[in-house]
Amino acid sequence: MEITVKSGAAEKQRTACLVCAVFEEAALPAATAAIDEASGGHISTLLKHGDLKGEVGQSLMLYDVPGVNAPRVLLLGAGKKADFNAKTLRKLAEAAFNTLKKSGAADALICFGDLGASEDDETRHLYTAALAMHNAHYRFTLHSADKKSPADKLKKIVFSISGRATKAVTGAMERAAAVSAGMCLTRDLGNLAPNICNPEYLAEQAKTLAKEYKSIKTTVLDERRMKTLGMGSLLAVAQGSEQPPRLIAMEYTGAAKSRKPVVLVGKGVTFDSGGISIKPSASMDEMKYDMCGAASVFGVMRAVAELGLPLNVVGIVPSVENMPSGTATRPGDVVTSLSGKTIEVLNTDAEGRLILCDALSYAEKYKPEAVIDIATLTGACIVALGHHTAGVMGNDDALIGELREAGDKALDPCWQLPMGDEYKDQLKSNFADMANIGTPGAGTITAACFLSNFTEDYRWAHLDIAGVAWKSGAAKGATGRPVPLLMEYLFAQAG
Repeated sequence: MEITVKSGAAEKQRTACLVCAVFEEAALPAATAAIDEASGGHISTLLKHGDLKGEVGQSLMLYDVPGVNAPRVLLLGAGKKADFNAKTLRKLAEAAFNTLKKSGAADALICFGDLGASEDDETRHLYTAALAMHNAHYRFTLHSADKKSPADKLKKIVFSISGRATKAVTGAMERAAAVSAGMCLTRDLGNLAPNICNPEYLAEQAKTLAKEYKSIKTTVLDERRMKTLGMGSLLAVAQGSEQPPRLIAMEYTGAAKSRKPVVLVGKGVTFDSGGISIKPSASMDEMKYDMCGAASVFGVMRAVAELGLPLNVVGIVPSVENMPSGTATRPGDVVTSLSGKTIEVLNTDAEGRLILCDALSYAEKYKPEAVIDIATLTGACIVALGHHTAGVMGNDDALIGELREAGDKALDPCWQLPMGDEYKDQLKSNFADMANIGTPGAGTITAACFLSNFTEDYRWAHLDIAGVAWKSGAAKGATGRPVPLLMEYLFAQAG
């Protein structure tokens, strides 16, 4: 679906559907007022009769409105004007798309840009609305014989803007398209069946990205190479599966080589049975989503390369399958990590940290500006924050603050949890340098504390996305988060 911008009087444009907003108990927005005037007060008359109160989520499709070239006019409630914000706008965009895809319209002109208070608001609103519409258009069809969708009839969305298409406005559209493409890749990888999306498949996808974008260089370490390097912790997780592990490194160069890179490390457990500490069977199919951290790294790398951001970014993906077998790691085993530190494995279902710790040690070779790991790490994070907000921890408050700010701006929020020495003490072991799980309580925090033992030489933040990476139930599927958060952070780094 193509999304563009166009200036000019909306009521005079030829389009299959004209979409505009109505506030609750407030004057009509400028674009809607112009359409109302052209129609001889048709819209305001309907509103007086109570056909649409303007509450968020309400919609009213009008046909053959006098004085308007479009055969359809879709009115959407925008709520109270004083309460209008980016979240409301995203709801408007999603509502518009869901109504349009059922209408039979092949294209639409949308008048949302004037809902803000300034020109900067218009540009940001256009980005938010475009990204929401791109994502509403997503449908996973890779396993389906029938790849058609009702949304396929909707070929083009045009946003009406108040002035000429400035560099800022066109840039916003380009960013939205690139971030959406990254989110679609993330969602596709997450939604793929685990018998297809295994560590070798991810490695092949990384090689494909390098072929598609000359700015990306991909390196894949196999089991033999990882053993030579000493990645005993990562290999311990993989040894119960017939699927061989892979350590994938994607290096994007968009700035001088002297500029230190931002390193993103994504947990890539393509299926997590729990190993010997096996999980309950209920909803175990959703453990294919245990590689959503890795999938988000792939999505970011695509978006960054598509936009040609003036940064250096490295994406590292440690990828394994965690299975029970006669060769699987046992509770009580002691393994040696790449750092040389030893780990007593008390629970084989706390495997994500075991592969991440070796990847975080490997990240040191890049002399990073900052390292951010992204992982569906703990169910405890869902208990703490639910399915709306990711958890963030780390060793650098400035970096954590930048991620929180980026998340708020991107409507992809994260919240900082504490990481004191008292939590680290919960990981003490009588038989190794540390255990891979802590004593009961604060599971999300002790998991981050475990990782902190391998990040002492650089600025580091950890994003626990267990609650936000996918949805269950009727809407089951990967969400593409936290690609918007990470991209907003990188936009800020790129200036």
